[in-house]
Amino acid sequence: MKRYRYEVDNVRSHLRSLWAVIGLQVMIIAAVWIALVRLPSTMTVHIPPDLRSGASLAIREVPRANVYTFAFYILQQLNRWPNNGAQDYGAAIFRVSAYLTPEFRETLIEDMHLKSRVGELTHRVRGLQAIPGEGFSERRVDIVSNDEWHVWLDLELSESVQGMTVKHTRIRYPLRVVRYAVDAEANPWGLALAGYASPGPTRIESESTNQEIQ
Repeated sequence: MKRYRYEVDNVRSHLRSLWAVIGLQVMIIAAVWIALVRLPSTMTVHIPPDLRSGASLAIREVPRANVYTFAFYILQQLNRWPNNGAQDYGAAIFRVSAYLTPEFRETLIEDMHLKSRVGELTHRVRGLQAIPGEGFSERRVDIVSNDEWHVWLDLELSESVQGMTVKHTRIRYPLRVVRYAVDAEANPWGLALAGYASPGPTRIESESTNQEIQ
């Protein structure tokens, strides 16, 4: 009888071990499932434009060239008034609003209202374009933190009213770009313009476009 009792005890001990293993596996599976549920459904990866020498980036790292391209594209869209600034300025702000911080968007709306009150928008056509030879370089993007950059854009601004040129000048725009991953559907870049860095937009003398970037 003792022999059978020992066999029964051994079986029971083995069953308890099996139940412990099963319980551990259930806990691991539950932990993996929770981790998968918490993973984002999409992930933005910023690939540098020049991959000839390869690239090694952290998941949250944004290459300087990508930040520069983003800032230039959004600023150019904000200043594209093809027909009449009285309508085009507001339409441009609305069109790129997902790429602007709420504070900067309100600043632009206030600027639009001010220009409208003094008659600076009616029939005004505006455009921004790059200055040849003054495109991206490493020195044009300052990394303030992992979530903020200052971008220095040297661009040519053209304005006309009813076909008559009223402004044609070169301006340096120091822009603040911040990480802004609040709506990947509307803003796949995960970046936003947050306003102007000091000293703000300044005129560039025609003969000195290569003046030192502060």
